[in-house]
Amino acid sequence: MELLLNQTIEHLGRTGDVVDVKPGYARNYLLPRGLAVMVTKGNMAQVDRARAAALAEEEARLADLKDMASKLGEVSVTIEGKANDEGHLFGSVVAAQIAESLREKGVPVDDKQVRLEHPIKEIGVYDVIVHLHADVESRIKVWVVQQKPE
Repeated sequence: MELLLNQTIEHLGRTGDVVDVKPGYARNYLLPRGLAVMVTKGNMAQVDRARAAALAEEEARLADLKDMASKLGEVSVTIEGKANDEGHLFGSVVAAQIAESLREKGVPVDDKQVRLEHPIKEIGVYDVIVHLHADVESRIKVWVVQQKPE
């Protein structure tokens, strides 16, 4: 079934794209939520206007994200954790902890934007990718240090 997307849907298409989806997906998800409409001349004109507005908005947002990415490159985060004498952490440092530390520094980052291949389990310095947009990524330094004894 061919539909015209009203909004950008990850792994499917961008606003204004004509996509071919299964009828059940169209009937039960896309159409009821207003994410897509049937392909007609009227809908095409309406979506073209919406696409132009969304494109201008996306370009402005992308410029802001690139500016934020350049500022993020200068940021480093320090996370304390309990570790044994060899430097192995009791537990691990995960993306949510890194995102929380960034938010405390005034950087609005969601947990899902911090990309770790695997949890950090040892004391050290790590480069972590922060994925802001499909075209914008930044690397930050994460310092994992021994927690000071009380």
